[in-house]
Amino acid sequence: MTEIQDAVTDSSTVAFLVAGEGIERVELTEPWDAVTGAGHTALLVSTEDGEVGLVDHLTPAGTQAVDRTSADISAADIDVLVLPGGVANPDALRGDQHALTLVREMVEAGKPVLAICHAPWVLIEADVVRGRRVTSFPSLRTDLINAGADWVDEELVSDDGVFTSRNPGDLPAFCEALLGAVRGAE
Repeated sequence: MTEIQDAVTDSSTVAFLVAGEGIERVELTEPWDAVTGAGHTALLVSTEDGEVGLVDHLTPAGTQAVDRTSADISAADIDVLVLPGGVANPDALRGDQHALTLVREMVEAGKPVLAICHAPWVLIEADVVRGRRVTSFPSLRTDLINAGADWVDEELVSDDGVFTSRNPGDLPAFCEALLGAVRGAE
């Protein structure tokens, strides 16, 4: 193979799965920049076509164009799945059956799934936290325990391909784990 062909085959596809609004901007853009900066393909997957609304906490913070919808993608199309947080985003996303199917497919296929802040709500709804050690924004603690997870207060938790972090302050560890997961998916 040529050097260019090697580079192409070493590139992974990372999907960022979101709802239409309420996505915590930094929890999307920092991991996105880490992925694309390392030469991998990032796809924004949402419940609907068009653009999604980003927020800084609850303040509108711009938009980003959607690449694919949750109805038009499967685990076979991607190597790694990222679930950014925000409060409204994961709450809406957990109501989309296509999104939940994608999360389950990824976990069942043994492909890395990373969720930060409030995004573990989606993991709960997809029924993939039972028996797993996870973390999240502290207000989700009881929800995760009730779903059968072992909740801990740590910046990054990894359990059998599911990675979770608590909040934007954990993004350095989250992005490092993401890049490690991408390298492992190659």
